[in-house]
Amino acid sequence: MLIDILAAAAGEAPQNQFGFMEAMEQGGPVAWTILGVLVIQSVGSFYILITKYLEQNRVLKQYRTGRPAFWRANSLAEGASKFDKNSAWRQLVDDTLAADAEHKNMADSLEAHDWLHGSLARSEASINAKLAGGLPFLATTGATAPFVGLLGTVIGIYRALINIGIAGSASIDKVAGPVGEALIMTAIGLLVAVPAVFAYNYLQSRNKKIASMLSGFSTELLANVASNGAVKPALKAAPAAKAAPAAAKPAVKA
Repeated sequence: MLIDILAAAAGEAPQNQFGFMEAMEQGGPVAWTILGVLVIQSVGSFYILITKYLEQNRVLKQYRTGRPAFWRANSLAEGASKFDKNSAWRQLVDDTLAADAEHKNMADSLEAHDWLHGSLARSEASINAKLAGGLPFLATTGATAPFVGLLGTVIGIYRALINIGIAGSASIDKVAGPVGEALIMTAIGLLVAVPAVFAYNYLQSRNKKIASMLSGFSTELLANVASNGAVKPALKAAPAAKAAPAAAKPAVKA
């Protein structure tokens, strides 16, 4: 008899479900809004990481493959065709040729040199600015995502305290949902911020490498123009093709 009563009481007791969706549903529109902001930041961070990484790889590949062919050309105008039309290196060459054509109107050679140097510096700055596009979003996400998650945490703890005050006791069924929501928001905020910070630092270091290469290429262009084509960087000789091994002659029988 006693066993039947206990079983009936257990069956009538409310079964509370605890999980991510249950915690978010208890949080209401505020919790879903905070989660939506974090998801947008996360998706945007990974999108920028992938697109900028591919863009940087394209710039580096064009430099490795196009630079030797460019300097082996007879003139800068001929060498410009060795680069893709919309590449950063082609832009530097085109800006150099345009500045060289304009500086011929200057009587003072010093002014001409300054004009060429300034034109190349402006071209470098525009390329570096394009490569840096999107990085501020990564920096902002890395700096703000933990605080967005913390906002959800504060709201979840506040709701837990309200439930405790209403119920008059800190029973697990009253605080598990809000506290679970608070912990989830903290974790999601960190999961969004950490990859964004790593992506920002990684892309920034690669941009610095490209900026150094742009500066060196600009110096080479300036020296070439100032010397009327006499000064060119030393290039490594192309590896000679290996000769095919001679076929073995069949032995002649006596």
